[in-house]
Order: sequence, then structure tokens, then C-alpha cells
Amino acid sequence: MSHTKKIVSVDEVLDQAKTYITDQKQLEVIKQAYLFAKEKHAGQFRKTGEDYIIHPLNVAMILTTIYADYQTIAAGFLHDVLEDCDCTYEEMEEKFGPEITKLVYGVTKLSRIHFSTDNEYLIDYYKKIIVGMSEDVRVIIIKLADRLHNMRTLWAVPPDRQKVKAREALEILAPIAHHLGIHKIKSELEDLALRYLKPDVFYDIAEKLNKTKLERDRTVADMEKEVSDLLTEHHINHEIKGRAKCIYSIYNKLNKGKKFSDIYDLLALRILVHTEQECYLALGIIHSKFRPLPKRFKDYIAMPKPNMYQSLHTTVFGIDGYLFEIQIRTYDMDEIAENGIASHWAYKENKGSNKIANLQSTTEQKLQFFKSIIDLSKDKMSNEEFVNSVKEEVLNNNIYCFTPKGDVIELPVGATPVDFAYKIHTKVGDTTTGAIVNNSIVPLNYELKNNDIVRIITNKSATPSFEWINFVKATTTKNKIKNFFSKNEKDVYIERGKDSLEKELRKKKLSISEFLSDENLKDIYEEFKLDTLDDLYLSIGNGKISPLSVINFIVKDQEVAAPKVVKVTSKNMDADIIVNGIDKVKVNLANCCCPVYGDDIIGYITKGNGITVHRTNCHNLEMLESRTLEVHWNTNVNKRYLTNILIYSNSQDNHMLDLMQTISNMNVSVDGINMMSKVGSILYSASIYVTGLDQLTKLFSNLEKQPYIDHVERLMR
Repeated sequence: MSHTKKIVSVDEVLDQAKTYITDQKQLEVIKQAYLFAKEKHAGQFRKTGEDYIIHPLNVAMILTTIYADYQTIAAGFLHDVLEDCDCTYEEMEEKFGPEITKLVYGVTKLSRIHFSTDNEYLIDYYKKIIVGMSEDVRVIIIKLADRLHNMRTLWAVPPDRQKVKAREALEILAPIAHHLGIHKIKSELEDLALRYLKPDVFYDIAEKLNKTKLERDRTVADMEKEVSDLLTEHHINHEIKGRAKCIYSIYNKLNKGKKFSDIYDLLALRILVHTEQECYLALGIIHSKFRPLPKRFKDYIAMPKPNMYQSLHTTVFGIDGYLFEIQIRTYDMDEIAENGIASHWAYKENKGSNKIANLQSTTEQKLQFFKSIIDLSKDKMSNEEFVNSVKEEVLNNNIYCFTPKGDVIELPVGATPVDFAYKIHTKVGDTTTGAIVNNSIVPLNYELKNNDIVRIITNKSATPSFEWINFVKATTTKNKIKNFFSKNEKDVYIERGKDSLEKELRKKKLSISEFLSDENLKDIYEEFKLDTLDDLYLSIGNGKISPLSVINFIVKDQEVAAPKVVKVTSKNMDADIIVNGIDKVKVNLANCCCPVYGDDIIGYITKGNGITVHRTNCHNLEMLESRTLEVHWNTNVNKRYLTNILIYSNSQDNHMLDLMQTISNMNVSVDGINMMSKVGSILYSASIYVTGLDQLTKLFSNLEKQPYIDHVERLMR
């Protein structure tokens, strides 16, 4: 593949800027930004082998083609200086002022994001992050220009990185360009992305376009003349443009089952007139001669798109029976359609185009942008809440925390691990049970600091606590917790809590009405800081407090007698554990030490819940000695036992898949596996099912043979 390079000069950038920027001081700022960037990037080179300044020059040129204002172009020249050069924020602010420096800093923040397109959620999440991190919409416009030039030189990076970058451009950045109405950048990003993601398809379409070009151009020219003569005859001043053929849009239509010959926009015209009234007059005149295709007319003038795109669209049967897609719009509408929101600043400077200048104030433009971007988010927030959260949290001082994998999570100052969890995903937030920050366990109301590495501990059966609303910082987090505790869900939890408490009371043969006497409830409310019986049921139902802790608080002085010993004549052959001299007694394996067949074990007589079996080396037995009894394994039972293990690695690489494969190869079932970063290594915790101690010992031996594993041990809580 040949890569022809057109070197862009600063004079060309300035010449293009002069077509719409007339203020000499502003043009001088652009030139000074170029000179400053050239000096700071001296000695740096791109992967293409070119001097680094070639990249900012191209970014600035792209910005001039969409009529960006002088501050955006200056920031385009400077966008990598804070990140890659010896230059402080203060130095740049002193030379170029706070507004340009803020734009550069905004782009710098965006460049730190580690994008991911692994699933739909992440794509939506990163779109919203880009919006959220950009105090000024011009930051995103610079980022789009930056990525467009990088896509033009994507041949210089390895093939695997090409696909990653192409997918980011297609699934995250091109949709944002679309929402901003910047058609030029959107369509080129899409075409370049397709070229690297599906080169065979891209070049096949390009070849077909070339093969049919002569015939198509002749047909379009004939139609163009007929339409032009028709409009001139009716005294409508106009200009007719050909339409660029977007290969990606053709690919999309082919993908939906259309034939190449049936794609309307292969034959397309764009008619530009001076007034809105002339748009409708031109439409009527064209329809009077060329029959329109039913259901293909769209009026985006009366009902503009959220990104302020306006145009009339119609498809007609043109000459020789060919279908033509025709767009009719004013010159002003065409500028917005091609250059989007970026051009509005320029037009506000340029008093020659009052119609666009008066469309909206700068503030309203930004609000329109944030409102149009709302559909990128799956959050149940009103437009007002979304804009407010952007204003109050995202636009103020932020902190940046990291997942153990190094993904950046932006949060408002004062945010907690619960905010962090909900920022990752609502499901993660809803099932949060704990947090590890910089390898130390912290409470959920811990105030996160800049650059903290946060690991969220979840349990799929866990649910949020309504108390979290009292300490979380982000409006979005509060809304998600409130959504969870909507009226219906609250009722479900109250009912669940009521059932759980009554079930435990019946199990302990305690009277429900006596237990819930006014006197007892008063003590319970005081102890657990509750106000009503529904609060009690809700706290039990959502897992905040256990029914046993409530019962034990009231009957704490009531000793439960040890089970009556009855000599058995025949052993219960189905039980895992044989209790000497006792038949048909409830036996549980302790969750703290998770005994498996073959472990040395001992039984503990609980209050009203049978016998709990511990390993003899369980540290919890120190407090339980007075009510223990002898138990042993039933050799006739063949089953699997759940236990928890810790696997200490000596590597920071993710070996989770390899570990699961090694464990599965030994016929051991994995119930769950998690990993947490330690200094220089990763610690894995796994819940597994084994047949007994022999199988577990063999598993440890096999795991410790792996070069990336230091040692393995059983977890005791």
C-alpha cells in the first residue's frame, strides 16, 4: 500500500483560516500557537517517521475546514504540548490565556482514557465519559480532528493496533461527530475505520464505485442539467452540488440485504438555495416533473435533528427511470450540516451570517449538545438532571481513579467506592459488598483520592443499602439507588424481610406476636436505629441486618439446650457427617473454614440451628470449645464440597483463563474466581467444588507447578 504524504504548511492553515476569520490579532494567536508547538515538539517524531509538528499542523487544518474559531485552532496546534512536552499549565496560561489553555487541558484529560469496545455498555459508557469530561464542546471537536489525522496515518501502527483504533473510531468517536453534526469528520472516520476493519469489503465497494463511475457521472450530469433548467425557468437562484459517496453508508445498506444497483445515494444531488421558502418551492417544482418515491420524503427543516441539521430529503424517479436522492437546503443549512456545532463560534465572530449567528447563544449550544447526547446514556435521568450533573460534578474539580486493569474512572471530588462501582455499571453498584483501595480494605463511605486503584467486591445476591444515599457524592449514583428502591421494590423487600424473620422465629419455636410486642420493638428500634416495623422488615429484606441478629438481641439471655442424645440403631446413610450417638440432626458445614471430605473436623452445637461442622484448626473454635462434640465423615457419601482458595502469583499478567483451564482439567468445578492487584503481582481468590482433601491436595500441587504461581492456600475467614 502506498502512502502519499501531502505536507501541510502553517501558511496553508492561516490562508484557510483567513477565509472566515478577519481579526488580525486572532490570526496572530494561531501563528504563535504553531511556533510554540514547533519549539516544544522539536526533536520528537511520529511513527510515520515525520517530525511531530506535522500532526498538529494537520489537526489545525482539519479544524479550519469545519470553520472552528481561532481559540480551537490554536488549541489544535497545542493539544499534545502539556502531555508530551516540557511545558506547565501555568506557562501555557501565561502565554495563551485561560481559555485556550483550558481547551488544551481538556484534550489532555481525554487522551488519558483507556477506551474499550468489548460490549455495547462500554461503548455507551465511553461516549458519555468523553462528553462528561469536556467542559467545553470544542474539546471534543479537537479530539475528533486529532483522531481523524491519526486514522489517516494508521498504516504506521501494527495491524492489531490498527483494528483496535479503527473500532474505537467507528463505535465511539464517529457517533459523537454525528451528534455534533460534523458530517465531514463522521463520514471520513467511518470510511477509514471500515478500510482497516474489513479491507476486502472496503476495496470491493471502492472498485464497484470506480467501475460504474463513468456511467453514473453521465447520468447525474444529465439529471443535474434537467433540474437546473427547471429551477431557472421558475426564477429560483440555486447551485447544484454532487454528493460524496460514503463507502461506509453503502456497506451498511449492502449489509441490510440491498443490491448495489438499488442504493439510492449512488445517484444523488444536493440543491442549495438562499431562503427557506425557496427550499419548498424547489421541492414542489421538482415533484411536478419527477414522480417522488412514496415514503421517502423527510422534512428536517420544519423538524430539525437534535444536532440542528436542516434539509428537505426526497427520492424521485429521474431520467431513464433511475432513482435519485435529492437534498434541498439553504447555504446556511449546508454549513451546519457539513461542519456542525464547530462552525457556530466562527459565525458568531463573522457578522456576515446573522441567521446562524442568532441560532443560539454559546451556552444554549452547549446545552443543546448535552441534551442531544443524552441518548448515549442508559441512565434513567431527565435532561435537566443530566445537564445539572454535568454542570455540578463533571465540570468542577474531578478526581481520576483506576480499575485494577488500569481503566480511568472520572468522579467528582468526595466520591466514594459506591460512586465508583455505579460508574462502572449499575449492576456492579447494586451488588457491591466491599471495596479494596490501593490493596487495603476500606469502608464504603471512604473518600477516594486522585490516582487511587479501586477494586469493588460484589456478591450477586447482595442489594444496595438505602443509607448509601447519605454519603454518595454523584447525582447519578443517588438516582440509581433511588431507582432501585422504587415503591414496588421496597414493598418486595419489606415482604421478604417479614417472611425471613417469621421463618426464623418459627424455627426457634418462638411466638411471633410475643416477639413483636411493643416493648421488644422499642428495644429493637433503638438498637438498630430504626423507626417503624416496615423499616425493620426492609433492613432484613435488603440484607442490611440478619433476622438472627434481631432474634438473638431479644433472646440473648435464653440458653438453648444441647440436642438430646439418643442411641441410634441404624446410621443415617445419606448424611455427610455422622454425629456420634445422634440420628437425624441438622448438620451444616461452616462457611468460615469450608471443611471438605478428609479434613479433621469437630461439631459445634448452635442455638436452634443444629450442629455446625468446623475444621479442627479453624480459628473461630477458640470461642466455641464449651459446646463442641465429636463428629466424623460418612464414608458412604459421594459428593462435592465447596471450599475457597487463594492463589498467589508472581506476575502482573492476567492468567485467569489459564487458571480456570488448569482447575477444570482436574475435574474440579469453579464456582467463581476473582483477582486483585498487589504490588508487582496478582492475587486470585477462587471458590471451587472438590470431592475431598485428596483431590484438593493434588490440585494445589498442580497449580504450584505453574511458573507464574508462588503458592496456594485455603482461605479461612
